[in-house]
Amino acid sequence: MFYITTAIDYTNGAPHIGHAYEKVLADVIARYQRLKGEEVYFLTGVDQHGQKVQQIAEKEGINPATFAKKTTKLFLNLWKKLGVAYDGWAETTDDRHKACVRAILSDLKERGELYKKGYKGFYSIRQEQFLTDRDRNEAGEFGPEWGEVMEIEEENWYFRLSAHAEWLKNYVSSNPDFVVPGFRRNELVGALANSGELDLCISRPKERLRWGIEFPFDPDFVTYVWFDALINYISFAGYRAQEGSDLPSFEKLWPCAAHVIGKDILVPAHGIYWPCMLHAMGFSDEQMPKILVHGWWNRKNAAGGSEKMSKSLGNVVDPDELADKFGVDALRYYLVRDIVTGKDADFDLERLVMLYNQELANELGNLCNRALAMTGRFCNGIVTTTGETSDDDLDMRASLATVIEDYRAAMDAFDIAEGLKAINRHVTFCNAYADRNKPWELAKDPTNKARLEAVLANLVESLAHCAVLLSPVLPDPAERIAAQLRIDDLLKLKLDDLKWGLVANGHETGKAKPVFPKIVIEEAE
Repeated sequence: MFYITTAIDYTNGAPHIGHAYEKVLADVIARYQRLKGEEVYFLTGVDQHGQKVQQIAEKEGINPATFAKKTTKLFLNLWKKLGVAYDGWAETTDDRHKACVRAILSDLKERGELYKKGYKGFYSIRQEQFLTDRDRNEAGEFGPEWGEVMEIEEENWYFRLSAHAEWLKNYVSSNPDFVVPGFRRNELVGALANSGELDLCISRPKERLRWGIEFPFDPDFVTYVWFDALINYISFAGYRAQEGSDLPSFEKLWPCAAHVIGKDILVPAHGIYWPCMLHAMGFSDEQMPKILVHGWWNRKNAAGGSEKMSKSLGNVVDPDELADKFGVDALRYYLVRDIVTGKDADFDLERLVMLYNQELANELGNLCNRALAMTGRFCNGIVTTTGETSDDDLDMRASLATVIEDYRAAMDAFDIAEGLKAINRHVTFCNAYADRNKPWELAKDPTNKARLEAVLANLVESLAHCAVLLSPVLPDPAERIAAQLRIDDLLKLKLDDLKWGLVANGHETGKAKPVFPKIVIEEAE
């Protein structure tokens, strides 16, 4: 079982392009694993508790639950529009999740992993966490990344994070695939080397925050939002589920094959808190999940440099508007084509249009039209595969075989951009093959019939393979190509089924229709 999750989205605001990228990336990975023949469970959802949600709701004069529900709907609608096909949906206000969190808190208390103490110090409202001197900048101040910082004195519950620090250092050191890609793992290694052995405050007093999961053994406190939110990866996977629950089998899903998260929440939440929490709960080294860390979509500033998108800078990109303006296919393609998984990239509307028009509308669209339109025009739509094979034909088969292996290697490494480049290489080869063999010229001489049929059969065959390879990224266009090919079960094939000869001799294809309508530049300005 390939169990994949994304970080659940905090419902203190509308979804942005970073949210969309993460979900599309995970959706593509899940679809690719199914293409490999894996059984897949894809979980995503929303984090609805916390101080920021409570504060915004209070400003709007509504209940936090009402605000969270309203914001959650924005995420649900966007994922439906973008074709994000998840299997499980997590909401941290779900009673099943709350029961799991309370059971874990009680268990950790019994294990001696929790204790209560007073604290006086500084607290970041934006990040909803307590700060120490190591969080100060070179000037000795708490920088703008922390937002409003207040000094407070209160009693809280703490998790003995420090008791697991040495184990975590050893685990990360001996398990290089715990965090991928490797350079993101190096960031965690560096953070562990420089970190102190501090414990984690996991509660907030109700007099300051009521919008959270109440402690089962101390009802004056609610659970810290990060401690609550991280548990969704196991609570909605069936961990400690009550008998008769409709949640999946935890033993079947766990360990998680990949938590897909942004680089900003690797340290400390997913790289430190989460594995230590699991370790304290009794999870073995073999039961630790893998963390796939992606970078950010940034924007170019007036000086030509890159800067993070933020509402305060007014440079946030709305994926909902982009999907309406350029189409879901163009947006999905761009999000995973123009960024290397793990690294940052600058969001560029001109490149979105260029990549879609060049690689899809022009190249793949051209192959689709050539293969189907000329087969219909010159061969009455009938594919004939019994002719002689030329050296050029053999080169085409070799190109496809190489591309499939390149595609597999890239996708297995979560490098979707490189996987798409591999498909593009074969599409380019096919169009050059058509230019060299000129079926429109061959059709003028009846004595060239056998060669004409062979050339067109090779183009149709390649198109069928490309549709299958493209399906994890662009499922709807792949379906449209399969429909025009009239191969009903084409997209039921698995990656290992992709051998030359998918299109049978005598198969009748359908009519060519535009699969990738070109984006007109004027409309993008």
